Formats: sequence, structure tokens, C-alpha cells
Amino acid sequence: MLLQRLKEYAETRMILPPPLYVEAPVRYVIDLDNRGRLLNFEPIDTASQQTRRGKPRLVPSVTRTSGISTLLLVDKAEYTLGLVSEKSKPDRVAEAHRQYLELLAKCLAVTGEPSVQAVQLFLSSDPLSQLQLPADFDPGALITFRVDGIFPVDLPAVQSFWAAEKDPSADPNNPPSVMQCIVCGQERPVLESLQGNIKRVPGGQTSGTAIISANADAFLSYGLRGSTIAPTCPDCGEKFTKGANELLASWQNRLTVGNSAFIFWTREEVGFSPFELLDDPREETVREVLTSVWKGGRLPEVDETAFYATSLSGSGGRAVVRDWIDTTVGEVRRQLDSWFRRQEIVGPFGEEARPLGLRDLGSATVRDLNDLPVPTSRTLLRAALMGTPLPMDLLYQAVRHNRAEQSVVPPRTSHGYRHKRMALIKLVLLSQGAEREEDHMVQLDPENANPAYRCGRLLAVLEEAQRLAIPGLKATLVDRFYGAASSAPASVYGRLFDTARAHLSKLKRDRPGAYVALERRIEEILGGIDANGGFPRTLTLQDQAVFALGYYHQRAFDRAKAIQARERREQLPGTAEPEAEEQLALAIQQSEEGMAS
Repeated sequence: MLLQRLKEYAETRMILPPPLYVEAPVRYVIDLDNRGRLLNFEPIDTASQQTRRGKPRLVPSVTRTSGISTLLLVDKAEYTLGLVSEKSKPDRVAEAHRQYLELLAKCLAVTGEPSVQAVQLFLSSDPLSQLQLPADFDPGALITFRVDGIFPVDLPAVQSFWAAEKDPSADPNNPPSVMQCIVCGQERPVLESLQGNIKRVPGGQTSGTAIISANADAFLSYGLRGSTIAPTCPDCGEKFTKGANELLASWQNRLTVGNSAFIFWTREEVGFSPFELLDDPREETVREVLTSVWKGGRLPEVDETAFYATSLSGSGGRAVVRDWIDTTVGEVRRQLDSWFRRQEIVGPFGEEARPLGLRDLGSATVRDLNDLPVPTSRTLLRAALMGTPLPMDLLYQAVRHNRAEQSVVPPRTSHGYRHKRMALIKLVLLSQGAEREEDHMVQLDPENANPAYRCGRLLAVLEEAQRLAIPGLKATLVDRFYGAASSAPASVYGRLFDTARAHLSKLKRDRPGAYVALERRIEEILGGIDANGGFPRTLTLQDQAVFALGYYHQRAFDRAKAIQARERREQLPGTAEPEAEEQLALAIQQSEEGMAS
């Protein structure tokens, strides 16, 4: 189905180049007259100063291996001119140049094109003695010819010759098998090796990857070899390859996350692509694209359009299809709406929740995005577009990072990283059905009676008491006890309260208002824990995730109140003595500023 849809895209959405032609950078142009004489002794260099790559042109293509395989009228210097470079073997270069001239002569015999004859005349008269190659000449760059302003490689007769020359059914010495093509379903000659490669697949070779191939007995069956394990006719093979390459080259249709590339497209052009939403979503973009979903409106001409997506990664010379999605635009819009609402969570300083893309969420489970496992990014994409539950393994990865760092807010990571990890935790929990309301757990919920959530909140409050009692503290109780508190609360909170008594006593003397507010908060949280049987002996993986949310929500709430209290005091100086909660907020703000400095 994937290959059929890619072929369909090429036929209906692309202006297809001539058969077996692709766009490639051609750096050098040799100018000739119609008698094969040089018009410029030095080849024209079309490379830009920035990339040092030539001007893109449609040229013949061939899938090259370690053997010699020449192109028509456009190739590297060793094929075109017989130039021996430092790293090349003279015998191999001589054979490559001979085959190039042989193909050129055959083209002239079939087409009779005068411009092709002019190129042959030039190459038969010791071209290297006539040309003046520049000092920075690149022997690996492509070279082509222009004859009196005409590029022979662009002539229809030359293009038709190339297509016929590479037609596998035209070789009497090695006739192809005739089988049912898996793409078009017709009985046709099929390829043992596809005539083009898919490029820009992460992890694959720079020259491209094959989406159908087999070179070991373990992959073979029924005596079929190479690409005949999935029989494909030349026309279908070329079209789905060109369709995939165009999508992979388009920034609007391609998203790379770690070692995976995702491509998206619709059967007809409807102006919808989830690229921005999944790459770097901005609140206004999310709101604009999904407005009709939120309002319950429908756009039948758009929503009923078929939507396709696939996930690709590379393994050497092969492209690995990790996933295939076949749905509708309307379903994708609905699932994206749910995806963004489920991940909403307050920022580290109480700021409004912001939407996160695939890279943001994937990076919350690894230190370096390049280390992100391919299945993780595939799973995130499927959940975003299809609404499938996210696996508990993702929750485990996030919780494991919390415990390894002894906090959900480790000092060496940015606030943005904290937000991403907590958004992922919330997204996994809601996708698993842990909570039915998609707007649940966005911010601090004092009514949440979950013991794990309250234990997380309590740890944040006890930490705040310690930080206020001991200004300038480098390592808090969270740095020592987060792992134990989040997995076995009953074993550690007794010790934490013993320590907290000393901190609260100091605050009672030095900052009585902050002390009163903290005491109230501790009593409120403990009341909910006691009502549920006291501190849990152990917490499950889901409970540990809820614990992290409780801790994060409480810290974000405290920071937000602290910022509001400072702004209020700055706007209204000399007002009445602040109440206990405002005194606590001002003390927290002072503590935060001290840590920042």
C-alpha cells in the first residue's frame, strides 16, 4: 500500500522528469561549437561560493555499485575525460572512459543528433590537452556539455535513448523475469535491482538507500533474488522512488527526529500539513489549524481527504519502513487536538502551557536527541496522528531520569527540559486512560486526593522550608531523598519531618509569616494523605509519575505566586503588612533570586 500511494503521489502531484532522469548538481559545463571545438578553454564552474555544489539540472541517473557504470553525457571527470586523480586506478579510469565513449557513440548512432556528434568529436581529440582545468578543479563533480547554447542531455531524442538503453526487457543476454508487479498488479518484466535510490533517510548511505532489496539467503524465498522478492516493474519502481525523494526533500512534508524521518502527504492538495504542529508548534499555529475541531465544525472537502504518513530509517544501503499510516485529514485533526490538550501542563514558573512537538517530547527521555531510539519517535508520531496509547516504557524512561537526577528539576538542566519531561509524563498517563479528562493535571490541583500526588506536593513544601531556613543552600533534601520519597514514601518521610522541624522552628523565629503559611500547607496536604491510610509503602510506576507531577505542580505554583507578590509590591510600595501567604511568596522569590545569582 505504501508503494502504491507513493506512485500515486508522483503521478498526480508531481511534474515528473523524463524516465530515469533525476535532478542533480552539475558543477562544470564544457562549451563547444557544432564542430566540437572549445569555446572556452576552462570549464564553466556553476558552483556557489557557499556550498561549492553545481547548479541543479535534470540528468540521467543510474544506481552505482562498486563496478563501472557510466552515465550519458554527464558524469565525473574519470568517466567523461579519462582524468586519473591521485586516488583512482589508471586501468579502471581507462575502462570507465572507454565505456563512456562507447555509450556516446551508440547514442549518436540511434539519435543522429548533431550536438551529440560535436561532443564525440571533442572527446576523440585528446580533450585533456585542450582544456585548462582550474587549480581547484573537483574531479568528483559532474561535467556536462553545451553545444552552441544547447545542452544535448536535454534533447528529447537523447532522453528517449537513455530510457530505452536502461530498459531491462531490452537486454537479450539477460532477459528479466515476467511477474505480477506488487504496485500496479500487472504482469510485466520486473527488476532484480531498482534503478533509483531513496535519499535523505537518516542512517542510510549518502548515495541513497533501497526500499526493496535482499542480498543474503535469510531474506530470500522461492528462489527469488534481489528486488524480485517484491516484484516491481521499472515504471512503478521509478515513480514511487521519485515520489519518496520529493517528499523527503520538502521541508513541508518531512520531519526528522533523531534517526528517523517522517513524511506526510494527502491524496489531493488541501492546504493541510501537520509539519509545523509536530516540528515546532506555536500556540497561535495550533489554535489556527485546529479551530474548527475545537468549535465542533467540519470541513467535509478537507476532512474526508485521505492522509498518509510513513516513518523511515536507514540501515546502510537499505531504507527501513518503521510505520505506515493511512487515515483521513479529519481524523488527524481530531487526534492532534486531543494530543495537544493531553500534553498541556503549566510552565516551571506558572506560565501558561505551551504546545510541544515530537522533538521536544522525544528529547525528554534521552540526554542527546541522536540517542533517541527509532521506535520511540515512531510511537510518538503514531500517537499524535492516530490517538494510540503511548507505551509504559516511555513513562519508565521519564521516571527513571527523575530518579537518576534525584529531582524533576535538576540544576544542570534548563527549565524547558523540565517542562518537556513533565508534559510527556502527563501525556502518557492520559493516553493510557489513567485520567479521563484531557484538561486534568494541567496545574496544581489542591483537591487531588491521590496519595502519590500529595506526597510529591509535600516533598516540594518541605524542600521550600529548608531553602528558606538555610539561604544559599547548594543541595537540598530533594537531591538526597527524591528517589526514595518517590518510590517508597513510608520509609523516608519520617526522617524528612525530623529535619523539617528544625527548619520550621528557625522560620518561626525569623520569618513567622512564611512559617504560618508553610504549616497550613503541610497540614492541608497531610490531611489528604491521612484520610487515605497514611504514607504508601511503595508506589507503582504510574504512581511515581503522579508523584513527579505533584512535586512539579507545587513548585510551579509557588514560583508563580512569588512572581505575582513581587510585582504587586513593586506596583504598590508601602502597602499594609503582607499576609502569611504573601510573606511566603516574597520569601520564595528572594530565595529564587539568590539561587540565580
